[in-house]
Amino acid sequence: MRRDLCIAVALFSCVSFSSLAQDSAYDGLDNHLSSLYRLSNARTLSISPENPTGEKGKGGTAAEGTGAKAARDLGKGWKISPSVDIAAGTTYTVAEISGPGAIQHIWMTPTGNWRFSILRMYWDDEREPSVEVPLGDFFAMGWGKYARISSLAVCVNPGSAFNSYWPMPFRRRAKITLENLDEKPMTLFYQVDYALSTVAADAAYFHAQFRRVNPLPYKQVYTIVDGIKGRGHYVGTYLAWGVHNNGWWGEGEIKFYMDGDKEFPTINGTGTEDYFNGSYDFENPEKHQYEEFTSPYSGLVQVLKPDGLYQSQQRFGLYRWHIPDPIRFTSDLRVTIQALGWRTGGRYLPLTDDISSVAYWYQTEPHAAFPKLPTKDELETN
Repeated sequence: MRRDLCIAVALFSCVSFSSLAQDSAYDGLDNHLSSLYRLSNARTLSISPENPTGEKGKGGTAAEGTGAKAARDLGKGWKISPSVDIAAGTTYTVAEISGPGAIQHIWMTPTGNWRFSILRMYWDDEREPSVEVPLGDFFAMGWGKYARISSLAVCVNPGSAFNSYWPMPFRRRAKITLENLDEKPMTLFYQVDYALSTVAADAAYFHAQFRRVNPLPYKQVYTIVDGIKGRGHYVGTYLAWGVHNNGWWGEGEIKFYMDGDKEFPTINGTGTEDYFNGSYDFENPEKHQYEEFTSPYSGLVQVLKPDGLYQSQQRFGLYRWHIPDPIRFTSDLRVTIQALGWRTGGRYLPLTDDISSVAYWYQTEPHAAFPKLPTKDELETN
């Protein structure tokens, strides 16, 4: 009896171990330091102007391109096509990929006005984009001026190198485009790194949406995003905040209305700088100045000060990534933030500021329709 029991346990252990080994096959998409040693059948590919289709063995084959004149003495295989020129009023297809797989890294260096370059991403042949954001704002550079960012999801490096590490899975197809709204051409250097592999059944799709209100009407809250329908999780906020009053501007609370919340939210912050992981007005207590910072999950990366002449307003750029703490919803989500300063008598002052935002989230498809993107004049900052 004891011998039979031991044999049964041993057989069960073998079957369980075999099943576990099969179930734990690594797809090569969920990459972090603790998984780097694991082998995978994923295929790593990359799209750039030197290999616009990402095909195996097709990099560096161009005979014409923006570098052809510089490489005229060197010939094919030398830096012939490192970038593309995008004419005014046209849309360029950055990448088209057949899946399943996931985009793992995007690097871009654009010239021109970053607010007038509109980045769009489409998953699985959808007609409406899941990402529609001005290029600068997508990479947390909403004011058109460089600032360094060292975070897990987005890195901005000298001199204007935009990097995204948001994982972007897709099952059938991925498409990325860039529209140049400007009246003059722009140049784009780019690389899209991706892997083709099986995609988990519970993998949701990446989304990002831009909004701007200038000025915010008196006593109204700013809506970062609303109308999200479906199941998913909210993973990040970027704000480009232009102040129209003197004094502190960040007393307002962020609120997350989810899964049927109406008048009152489930998650209620305590102040703007608190949500962005700062405190007490982001003030350096010794210098009595705003102190910029960049960290893996949050940052105050831009404090643009008046110059005493034409740059008359103070402007701020802030990001908050919910990577270890995603905000999960099952049916719907709306996110708002108040704009509050101080007035006489220790009373809050509702502000009428210039606020732009990008909301980042993952959800099941189909997604609800995005609001119409602001016009070129409504997008412009000066």
